[in-house]
Amino acid sequence: MIDTLELTRDDKLRVELLSDFYTFVRVFYKLRTNKDWETSAPIGRESHYVSISNALTDVFYHRVTNLQIWCPPRYAKSEMCTNFIAWALARYPDCSFLYTSYSHDLAAYHTNNVRKIMLLPEYQELFNARISSATKAKDNFETVQGGIVLAAGVGGSIVGKGAGIKGVDRFGGCVIIDDSIKPTEAASDTVRASTNEWYLSTLQSRRNSPNTPFIFIGQRVHEDDLAANLALGFDSNKWETLDLPALDKVGNALNPKMHTKEKLLEMQKTMPYIFAAQMQQDPMPAGGALFKREYFPILDEEPEMLSTFITADTAETEKTYNDATVFSFWGLYYINNMGMETKQIGLHWIDCIEVRIEPKDLENEFLSFYLCCMRHPVPPTIAAIEKKSTGVTLVSVLQDKIRGIQIREIERSASAGSKADRFIAVQAPAAEKLISFTKDAKHVEMCIKHMMKITANNSHRFDDICDTFCDAVNLGLINKTIRFASKARDSQNKVLEQLAANYKQDLTARVNLYGNFKQ
Repeated sequence: MIDTLELTRDDKLRVELLSDFYTFVRVFYKLRTNKDWETSAPIGRESHYVSISNALTDVFYHRVTNLQIWCPPRYAKSEMCTNFIAWALARYPDCSFLYTSYSHDLAAYHTNNVRKIMLLPEYQELFNARISSATKAKDNFETVQGGIVLAAGVGGSIVGKGAGIKGVDRFGGCVIIDDSIKPTEAASDTVRASTNEWYLSTLQSRRNSPNTPFIFIGQRVHEDDLAANLALGFDSNKWETLDLPALDKVGNALNPKMHTKEKLLEMQKTMPYIFAAQMQQDPMPAGGALFKREYFPILDEEPEMLSTFITADTAETEKTYNDATVFSFWGLYYINNMGMETKQIGLHWIDCIEVRIEPKDLENEFLSFYLCCMRHPVPPTIAAIEKKSTGVTLVSVLQDKIRGIQIREIERSASAGSKADRFIAVQAPAAEKLISFTKDAKHVEMCIKHMMKITANNSHRFDDICDTFCDAVNLGLINKTIRFASKARDSQNKVLEQLAANYKQDLTARVNLYGNFKQ
């Protein structure tokens, strides 16, 4: 740790502070609060503070334009952002920043911390940035060099203000969105819709330059929160995401000093929905999930298939915040228990892709997926496609172009029941662990996470992957309308065996009658 007593006597320190953002954070946190900064020490990865520092530094150097940082609450995310503004102003005092949060008071609290850092004697001794005496407000102040720091609440007016600097190639400031929705209001459709609309109609236009960065930082609170929509590109921008779950995939805590592994596992049991969203950054819908991770066995090797087929659910648009088009590839096989093959049929999820494309690209996307499936040792014999506008068109085209595969239409009607009815109907085969994956297949996590978000009350956001799942379970396990390719081969083999036996019997009779002639 740098000795902060040397701040005013060492020019090398100025260079170090300006060149390394994380050093700046640790030094000025101590100066402002008189408390030591404690770096987290997770097992198997770098400190999340280092990860956030690196991500924000990438924004400063224009390596990233739109950045999301998903982080549990109370993990010093706002502290990092306020220091980032003070650090950037130390580099370029004319930068303009717009700091937003779900309330104006909260945003003002954070911008006031920026002001406190900049008013420290050590900051003023080391750097040229000075707050103008004409602006004393904690939520709206300027530097004498023309820089601006403005606080705003989500939904509020931002008149005549923006972030960044016109006509410069270097960093000129940014927009920061720090917790756009209050967690206790996340379940409100009205609040979420209002937040999304405010972002699109008001905040998005606050860039003073095309290269002005946007930074979203906060915990996830709902499947349909602003963070989710940004990740899906509903603003037509590409966003980089730093995802920091409190508990990683192998069960290690992100910040053991804040939450131990044991504490996190306890939270997971006692408050599963809050834990999934705010701590794991993977919100689960309310209403109770129909499918659990343990329902889906992960096999070391793909089983020998009796038959394979494709199910497809097509969408109407390429917009990433709308429904997706999904193609799934399936195989039927005899389940093996403790080394013994049973006559119980299992359904294996061989492959799955989720894309958002225009209807005109649907045919080529399907054909590409189909050709990949045809490379399987047991090629698909059936493609089942939902009967709706884009699906009907695809069925018509494929029936004219492809030979050797049966194209089936899956019809959804009121008489067949609601979506919830369809999902509930296929829960039992899943709970019986009849649907499996192959270890390390690229689609496993995507599909299982999707299935774990499906609810009986339709409170989930997307269900396109689950639709292909339902069709496959119905075709292969419930209605059993998929013909086993192996049965056809067995029948053919029996004919060949019978012909061979007849030929051998005839040859034996000839030898007995005429003798075994050799030339």
